[in-house]
Amino acid sequence: MNKSEMKGLLGGIKEFFDRSTRALTEEDSNFTPAEGMFTAAQQVAHVAQTVEWFVDGAFAPDGFPMDWEGMDKQIRAVNSLAEARAWVDRAFAHANAVIDQKSEQEWAAPLPAGPIMGGLPRSYIFGSLNDHTAHHRGALSVYTRLRGKVPPMPYMDM
Repeated sequence: MNKSEMKGLLGGIKEFFDRSTRALTEEDSNFTPAEGMFTAAQQVAHVAQTVEWFVDGAFAPDGFPMDWEGMDKQIRAVNSLAEARAWVDRAFAHANAVIDQKSEQEWAAPLPAGPIMGGLPRSYIFGSLNDHTAHHRGALSVYTRLRGKVPPMPYMDM
């Protein structure tokens, strides 16, 4: 996958996520369908965190960090959709910057050995980011419906 394709895929991921979740407002920030689940704001923050995790982990010498407890703690501290959305914007801007900073040869190089995509080309993270973000778009669409709202269609502006 070349840099143009990576940027195109990343742009689509963000656009579809933003469209899918735009019916949620700041008043929905702390909504959760059940105790212990991520709130709406935490779901959005988790998407941001995962974008950073994939992009930074792709170039970390030891591969992707797996401090799940620490990552969960960071997400649980988020209680504002505005804050979470700002993090999403920063995370995608960072991902675009890393695409620009690294050569196509670096993106084609294999990820470090390990349980997460070990040995695959680094550029494959964008397919996984697409899948992961789509999963959370779906979850947040359910949250939106549970709030009595209609989630927008992600693939076209309506």
